[in-house]
Amino acid sequence: MAGPRVASVFGSATLRPGDPEYASALRLGRLLAGAGWTVMTGGYDGAMAAVSQGAREAGGDVIGITVEAWRHRLQANRWVTEERPAPDLPSRLATLVRADALLAVGGGVGTLSEVALAWHLRLRGEDLARPLVVIGERWRRLVATLVRELGLTPADAGCVRLAGGPDDAVAMIG
Repeated sequence: MAGPRVASVFGSATLRPGDPEYASALRLGRLLAGAGWTVMTGGYDGAMAAVSQGAREAGGDVIGITVEAWRHRLQANRWVTEERPAPDLPSRLATLVRADALLAVGGGVGTLSEVALAWHLRLRGEDLARPLVVIGERWRRLVATLVRELGLTPADAGCVRLAGGPDDAVAMIG
């Protein structure tokens, strides 16, 4: 018997309530849990907490992949139901990009690194069955810029699905 489907959600730790991307992350968590997904995040604040809160409020489970070396200064957000500390950041990233579906909402350089790693794995022919979805106009512009500036092919660009919002993203991953 297969376990639950797990969706990793990448997003900035700096988002706060009142930010439109925070509200989008909260809705994304609700929609994912409502569709039967277990949510996995980096486990900390900002978008990760918003997605976690939305999932928990919808009755879902939340896995937080934290970093053991950071425990002295960072704690998992209160919405995490299962914390899985990774020994270091590379191990954390490797775990997050191996979920059944990968989504990015908001974000900064850390989120970009998660999306770039997942995208790179797809370009190498790995993990093609795991959808990679980025949400929002900012991601659409960034992907277009990367495709143009890095000389990526349409097939390369097709490894990343572009969603206008949380509803579109959840529909894309089924």
